[in-house]
Amino acid sequence: MEEQFILRVPPSVAERIERLLNEDPSCSEDKSLDLSFSDDGRTGTFVIGNENFPASLLDLPCVVESYKTYDDSVLIKTADVGQMIMVREPDDAAPDAVEYRHGLTPPMRDARKRRFRREPDLNPELVRRVEDDLLNISAGGPTETVDVEVAEPEKNGEANARNANKKTAPAPVAQPGDVPDAGANAGEPDRSDSDDSDDSV
Repeated sequence: MEEQFILRVPPSVAERIERLLNEDPSCSEDKSLDLSFSDDGRTGTFVIGNENFPASLLDLPCVVESYKTYDDSVLIKTADVGQMIMVREPDDAAPDAVEYRHGLTPPMRDARKRRFRREPDLNPELVRRVEDDLLNISAGGPTETVDVEVAEPEKNGEANARNANKKTAPAPVAQPGDVPDAGANAGEPDRSDSDDSDDSV
């Protein structure tokens, strides 16, 4: 699998990149492309020709699969794309979060808010205590925040009194047509299917 990302640039920069890719680089006025990031790995600078543009590395709200084809018939998956480099105009404000709120297509606009389940409101202190308890349990130690309740064994008298209050189910009543004729099979033992086999062999 390859490593890929989405490069999103302003329309004016997109035209210059397309011109640079389609024409002979020696004839183009924009002879170079460069992209560099600062130490935090999230902010950087995109350079085309002699102009600099601010860039930000953003996480997409969902993974996008990319494919390639050699015969316009069979598609081969090449990568899972999860990040996008957004190049901005110099006067545009930088994004305030590391996750981009929209997807790549119009139906995925504001995808994090409209299409995904809301993150639960969890108390960080509760999460930390539960995590510490799980680590203690896995190490064989006791827990600190679990209340233990010990149940006393029942006495025989209380159990018998409870059982006496329960009603027993009545025995089924035999119907006259259900009783088999006692004289028909008198003296013959019950036979199974294996008794019908031929013993002469």
